[in-house]
Amino acid sequence: MASIYSSLKILTSKNQTCEQFLPLPLINNSTCRRNNACSFLFSEKKGLIISRQAISTKFSAGTSLPSLSAETREEDNDHDQETNTNEEDPRELHEIWQEIQGCNDWENLLDPMNTHLRREVIRYGEMAQLCYDSFDFDQHSKYCGTCKYQGADFFQRLGMGDRGYAVTRFLYATSNINLPNFFQKSKGVSSIWSKHANWMGYVAVSADEEEIRRLGRRDIVVAWRGTVTYLEWIHDLKDILHPAFFRDDPSVKIESGFFELYTSKENSCKYSTYSAREQLLAELRRIIHRYRGENLSITVTGHSLGAALALLSAYDIAEMKLNVNVEERRKIPITVFSFAGPRVGNLKFKERCDELGIKVLRVINIHDKVPTVPGIITNEKFQYQKYLEEAISFPWSYAHVGVELALDHTHSPFLKMNVDIRGAHNLEVHLHLLDGFHGKEIRDFSSAMKRDIALVNKSCDALKGEYGVPPFWWQDEHKGLTRSSDGRWVMPERPWIEAHPPDTAHHFEQVIKFARDI
Repeated sequence: MASIYSSLKILTSKNQTCEQFLPLPLINNSTCRRNNACSFLFSEKKGLIISRQAISTKFSAGTSLPSLSAETREEDNDHDQETNTNEEDPRELHEIWQEIQGCNDWENLLDPMNTHLRREVIRYGEMAQLCYDSFDFDQHSKYCGTCKYQGADFFQRLGMGDRGYAVTRFLYATSNINLPNFFQKSKGVSSIWSKHANWMGYVAVSADEEEIRRLGRRDIVVAWRGTVTYLEWIHDLKDILHPAFFRDDPSVKIESGFFELYTSKENSCKYSTYSAREQLLAELRRIIHRYRGENLSITVTGHSLGAALALLSAYDIAEMKLNVNVEERRKIPITVFSFAGPRVGNLKFKERCDELGIKVLRVINIHDKVPTVPGIITNEKFQYQKYLEEAISFPWSYAHVGVELALDHTHSPFLKMNVDIRGAHNLEVHLHLLDGFHGKEIRDFSSAMKRDIALVNKSCDALKGEYGVPPFWWQDEHKGLTRSSDGRWVMPERPWIEAHPPDTAHHFEQVIKFARDI
């Protein structure tokens, strides 16, 4: 597996949730017309450019593309009626949001796929995709390892300004960890960025009153970035389990690389003086304290390595009782929507997550190898796993947590049958499959949200060639260079981002104190 993963490189990209692209080159292709496949213009982005009407971040099932002919739209509608057996859920999201967040472990919502659940899972997946879209992974950039945008205009710059969320904090992690080739290093330029830290994700909260009413609560989102270099990081996991020690039970163990990435800090670097764990817990405590008395939810999301961090951090939040409101005698629900995630901890870790009430929906592609590791030998599918852990303390025992939603990329008529391992693992491919999935026994692939299939090839080569979408097509215009007043092409300076709010230590201390007192 090392030889396979070590040769693969993921080029990440910007996710535009596009409904309306103008189909030019293949407008007479019947397959293209039927599935809205050719929704792009040829110009920049390796031949693709988004039109002004193209960016739409709020979806409605059955939306048609205005650029298509009336005949084409009628053909689309006929095709959807034939293949889409899902009926629109007549209830409003705010009425059933607890179910969508997993209070009943998504019973009767996955098969067939509930329309509200599909939209919400894709929405959170797109928020995870932003971690890739906004990350500067160019090794020749002096800003390599940073987020390309300020928190204040983060969603706006990424085409999702109408989502109703506001970034409250960026998250950083030290690069001094035992996951080789995960962090980028600048080459050939003098970096003004830290040698010891990388941008790892963000915390956001729903701030728009209309969105809060739609959701039925104020939602706090934690999104973690996955890998942007090589997939070989998953091979470099040594199956070494480390006691979590977030409470007083050493039998709860986590893969050591994930644990170290989440908990390590570097005092010589101002961005790593607090670990990713301390940054996150302090920020959540601040937000929860600010909005105390309101109806809240905590949703954690991530892809690949980010999915592992999502589950680990959700466990930590619950274990530290950060979601417990003693005065009102209730808990803030914690939900994880993970994509293509590996196993994180041992069976005891899984059991503890279940005891704490953490709800986890794992979206996977059955042809992706990452969700099968670590724990290839002993995992949740092994009949005697519990005996091995408790009786002989078997050190290489892992277990997945939560409910699995298994997708199959061979069911999509748009994707190559021989999609390589990069494509099988790609987040946009997973979102594409979610858009067309209607149930285990429903093999027909029918787009429910009309997500543009050009998004699939943003950072991989998974679409069939007949659709004319170049692989790996997303890139920053001119690779981030702009022309100065004297006509020279230069990398513009970026505003300096505050490392940590000054009250970080205070809020983290309050988290620890509260957890000890309960």
